[in-house]
Amino acid sequence: MKNDQHVTRRDFIGDTAKAAAGVAAGWGLVSGHAGLANDPAEVKPDKILNFNQNMEYRRQGSTGWMVSAVGLGGHSSSDQKERNEIVARAIDIGINYIDACCRHEVVRDAKALEGRRDRMYLALSYCEKETRNEEYRTAKKLLESLDELLQLSSQEYTDLWRITCYEPGGRHTFDTACEIVEALETAKQQGKARCIGFSTHDRRWIKFMIEYFPQVDCVCFPFTTMSKRAPADSVFDALKTCDVGAFGIKPYGAGSLFRGTQEENDERARLALRYILHSNTVIPIPGLNRMEEVDNVAKAVTERRELDVREQAELEQVGKQMWADLPGKYRWLKNWEFV
Repeated sequence: MKNDQHVTRRDFIGDTAKAAAGVAAGWGLVSGHAGLANDPAEVKPDKILNFNQNMEYRRQGSTGWMVSAVGLGGHSSSDQKERNEIVARAIDIGINYIDACCRHEVVRDAKALEGRRDRMYLALSYCEKETRNEEYRTAKKLLESLDELLQLSSQEYTDLWRITCYEPGGRHTFDTACEIVEALETAKQQGKARCIGFSTHDRRWIKFMIEYFPQVDCVCFPFTTMSKRAPADSVFDALKTCDVGAFGIKPYGAGSLFRGTQEENDERARLALRYILHSNTVIPIPGLNRMEEVDNVAKAVTERRELDVREQAELEQVGKQMWADLPGKYRWLKNWEFV
């Protein structure tokens, strides 16, 4: 974007095209694939934020970040005291990414990170005042919402600003897409966001945005135990080509995966994480409500990834039950069987 000048739509599209050409020329220089773990010999532990030898780390696209194989999602029922403990335990086991997508989550998680802000990448979104809300579909209004959120959470910057986009059922207009990217780029230029991206529940929107706007560093979208790479025209192909990092929400099907004893639920959670980490490059970010759930994540990361025949059958059975038990407001997750 041009600093201190009025940017017309024509200017914006022209700048974007130039940026796209530059990225295309540099693709061959990118080492590794988006989201895949690098060879340990290539990345020194002291270059990894909050490194723990028992945690796996995966490169997140053009950010260059090595992010823990599982991150900490924002949705949870924990109060501030519990969240402080959960965040502390997550740091202990080597998790280095925390995602918060609405006002109370951002304020709560920023407070939980006090005194240890340098141990985690903090991603945030002000979903109440972003493009789901028709009032916030201009760069000016989006930047105002970011400023408000940073002030509310006492943050000078965020590591990743991921604007929350449309739900299933329709796309934003092209003009809105341009406004979104203008806001993201401006925040990055101003030092308010180190990296930029968006979240959406519409896979068509993902492919369009990352293929048209090379400025995008990361995306966030649903991925459950019933999700799999599409046999053709997969989002993961576009992510790899464009070198964009990916985070997966709802790995437990909005909690519908859990219907047994605590021990059974813990096993199901580990099966889900092992399946997701083995089958694709997305980093799951489950919402965790107890310290014991954080420890269960740590255990899942150390277990073998490929499921045996018995485990595959078990996961398929509980996945079908999860699908059947989805609350009405989450039935759209069924649209994410192929990604």
